[in-house]
Amino acid sequence: MTDVTPRSMANAIRALSMDAVQKANSGHPGAPMGLADVATVLFTKFLKFDAAAPHWPDRDRFILSAGHASMLLYSLLHLTGYKDMTIEQIKNFRQLGSKTAGHPEYGHAEGIETTTGPLGQGISNAVGFAMAERHLNAQFGDDLVNHKTYVFAGDGCLMEGISQEAIGLAGHLKLKNLIVVWDDNNISIDGRISMSDSTDQVKRFEASGWKVLRCDGHDHTSIAVAFGAAQLSDRPVMIAAKTIIGFGAPNKKDSYQAHGSPLGDAEIALARKELDWPYAPFEIPANILAAWRAAGSRGKTDRSAWEARLSASPSKAWFNRIMKGDLPASFGKVMSDYKKELAKKPPHIATRNSSQNALDVINAAVPETMGGSADLTGSNNTKSKDMAVFSADNYAGRYVHFGIREHGMAAAINGMTLHGGVIPYGGTFFCFTDYCRPSMRLASLMGIRSIFVMTHDSIGLGEDGPTHQPVEHLAACRVIPNHVVMRPCDAVEAAECWQIALESKTTPSTLVLTRQKLKPARLDYSARNLCAQGAYEVAGSKKKAKAVIFASGSEVEIAIEAKAALDKKGIPTRVVSVPSMELFEKQSKAYKAAVLGTEKIRVAVEAGLRQGWDRFIGTDGKFIGMTGFGASGPAEKLYEHFGITAKAVVKAASK
Repeated sequence: MTDVTPRSMANAIRALSMDAVQKANSGHPGAPMGLADVATVLFTKFLKFDAAAPHWPDRDRFILSAGHASMLLYSLLHLTGYKDMTIEQIKNFRQLGSKTAGHPEYGHAEGIETTTGPLGQGISNAVGFAMAERHLNAQFGDDLVNHKTYVFAGDGCLMEGISQEAIGLAGHLKLKNLIVVWDDNNISIDGRISMSDSTDQVKRFEASGWKVLRCDGHDHTSIAVAFGAAQLSDRPVMIAAKTIIGFGAPNKKDSYQAHGSPLGDAEIALARKELDWPYAPFEIPANILAAWRAAGSRGKTDRSAWEARLSASPSKAWFNRIMKGDLPASFGKVMSDYKKELAKKPPHIATRNSSQNALDVINAAVPETMGGSADLTGSNNTKSKDMAVFSADNYAGRYVHFGIREHGMAAAINGMTLHGGVIPYGGTFFCFTDYCRPSMRLASLMGIRSIFVMTHDSIGLGEDGPTHQPVEHLAACRVIPNHVVMRPCDAVEAAECWQIALESKTTPSTLVLTRQKLKPARLDYSARNLCAQGAYEVAGSKKKAKAVIFASGSEVEIAIEAKAALDKKGIPTRVVSVPSMELFEKQSKAYKAAVLGTEKIRVAVEAGLRQGWDRFIGTDGKFIGMTGFGASGPAEKLYEHFGITAKAVVKAASK
């Protein structure tokens, strides 16, 4: 039997990785084989974790940003003893229904901290993890929160633009709890990195405020020295680990041939000889497995000591609540009381201002919220009163200046959400969901409570013109599965939409808000959250209605004005506010039928494209909205120019 050495333990990773990829006839064996030594040192000597308690709040987080190397993570989870990562799961790599998907997916198996695969996402998520840890540490101290986030990132991760957004933010915030290992193997799918990139990554990280260390990625002493030095840094650390992709495969190592396809039976046989691994596929010698299982349980003592400290802490109840993601018990009453205040004096303001007013109430009642903006604080209205800034000098602050890093902001928000203990939100112009959407999509795929605040939601933003005026963006966001898009029409709807977003633990939300002032549509207090129904009758008809107008956000005002004119013309009309198409689809058939009604005259009005509205008005219904891009000019002139007016609605309903 092979002696237990650090190299033989690493070879267990290599063997499982090449065997699983070969059996699946699909996957990436090269990176797991190249990173096996680095991973072995990290998991056996430095990573604070307990495989028997995968949700221990003070565990170190490990993120495989190079998600295509998923077998590295799955091998580690199996070897260290995570109960649901069995050898059967390893054998079913990339098969339908297995926990071992082609790229790691959050929620599929314990120990997968985030979904990775789209390159650059993992390292960017990790910045959010580190931010959440620093914030909670500032609140609860080292006794309860003191851990690190480790990332394995490849050349591809660093080439993606989002990585610079994340790296720059982390360096600025001096996140010393963040350690990134760069898998410096000089190989991409097409071949040598030199074919497409000549960036000096060391200088790049240093220029962004990081400490950079180097190591031989196959020398366990060199690796350990680097990780040891990283523990003492006062800023984020990048370890440049020089590795050989496909290490152990004699003919395919250090080549693109080891990157994205099985090695083949012949090459695997040769690799077994080179690695001194004379075992059958998926066979791990008992002594090597025992050594790995010991590594998986070495954090038990630390965890037990931490649990004792938590038990004795006066902050125990608060800490447990926020880590579970539960809102304060008083939250519902707080929001109800706020709606009562709004009913007393309905404000005539833009919904971005309505959102800020709601946040003033919410952030006072829910201390775990953390907000921010991509350099548009005064426009997005995301900073509530008395909200201190989160910075390298004050990690206790709750407001983040993300800078002009929309994609990095969205990815960091996902990381903060995944870490737990905070409820993050971030704002930008709605048009810039174009930059955020990859992270918004992943939030939806993972089923997490990330909240995206998108203001300046239509041609109503005015003079900035078509480059900044979202036209197709509502339709584009609405088609993302498991994503709730909410476009409130006034202050009451804005408050209700915020309540929905905060109470939705398994669904991300996008709040779509106006720049221009809107007349209030909800004048009476309702204990019920009507926006939670997705659509509801906001203005009924005393007579049997002949027409129905559907609208969202700023166009509800137009619809109500058109209704008044149609009523006078002898066409009794209902108005249905549609703050969220996604929530409406979740309602009962009976409710949907009642709201949709049977009126022959059916009109929808929205300052966006028609896509999505046919479910309300049918293919024969009339749509008042945009058919192309906007223009530069005052908002009221633009609405007139593009024919999005009450007059146009009346005309459409009168034909």
